[in-house]
Amino acid sequence: MPQPACRKADVPWSGLLLAITLASAGPALARAPSPGLADCAAIAADLDRLACYDRATGRKAAAKTAPGAVAAAPVSGGAAPASAAVPPAPAAVQDVGPATLAAPAAVSMIDSAWGFQPDSSRYLISLYRPNYFLVGRYSDRPNERPFDVLFRTVENPDPELDSTEAEFQLSFKARLWATDDRRLGVWAAYSQHSQWQVYNSDLSAPFRETNYEPEIFVSYNPDLSFAGLDWRLLNLGYNHQSNGRSDPISRSWDRVIAELGIERGDFALLIRPWVVIDEGGNDNPDITDYMGWGDVTAVYKWQGHSFTLMGRGNPETGKGTVQLTWMSPPVLGPLRAYVEAFSGYGDSLIDYNWYQNTIGIGVALNDYLDRPGRPQ
Repeated sequence: MPQPACRKADVPWSGLLLAITLASAGPALARAPSPGLADCAAIAADLDRLACYDRATGRKAAAKTAPGAVAAAPVSGGAAPASAAVPPAPAAVQDVGPATLAAPAAVSMIDSAWGFQPDSSRYLISLYRPNYFLVGRYSDRPNERPFDVLFRTVENPDPELDSTEAEFQLSFKARLWATDDRRLGVWAAYSQHSQWQVYNSDLSAPFRETNYEPEIFVSYNPDLSFAGLDWRLLNLGYNHQSNGRSDPISRSWDRVIAELGIERGDFALLIRPWVVIDEGGNDNPDITDYMGWGDVTAVYKWQGHSFTLMGRGNPETGKGTVQLTWMSPPVLGPLRAYVEAFSGYGDSLIDYNWYQNTIGIGVALNDYLDRPGRPQ
């Protein structure tokens, strides 16, 4: 029996259309629906929340940050993930010109020397006046007059002082108390100045003169400016100076001394008026005729060099003194080359009424305004 002819299968057209529609819409259905603003607000991380807002509003994502650029600050106070922090690139630092960098504040010579900075130690021990050693100091007119009585007692029939001798000074100060801001303090100081006939073998190389000078004073930083100058120092205290000898070569006096220090950049001026409260009795009753009522010292520093010029005297008698010094930058450890020239009266107490010109060379540790030690 012949097989019936095969007829075409019935095609479910509605199903076919549904399949084509699903196939074409599949990728779109696979994508998540656009989030709402409320969904974005619930995201804690700043960068993720910002990306959510971009998707919700259809805004294109920002271009990737170029290497070396600094990422924008987060919009909210939430902390960004560590991976999102972009450190500044070296190139960005190099683009900052010298003109945009803040210049360091100038350091006051007086503030440094007297520990007026608030971070300095409350209790300080530091160098005071110049500490130096002159290997050779030449005088055009050695003063033998005070020693005539002593010379007559030695066996040498014609003793003489050498024109060249050594000279040195030791000087330090200590702050005993200070306010919290360090602008006011109480200090004690000690200086010792010696002249040594070290090359005079005929007289057994004696110390010709040694002056001892203890002091106690109050120190204050006014911190005032006027006429382009800064007033940084005001001291007031008691000073005793003597040579520790007995008659006929005893010399001493006691003074109340004020000191004012003003500066501008690398220049400072130290002004010391004094009132004599004891002229040493019969030892040196006319000492103010030669030493006067005060002294003035100018200090200038340049490229590690230090220059000072000191003057004092009594205008009524026309007697006075000029001293010029130079210190180099350190040449051997802390030691600096040192030259001192002196002309006038009072090179030491024994010479208070003796005029001479001297010049010496040696080494020094500090000038009048060197920086003390920092806090430990």
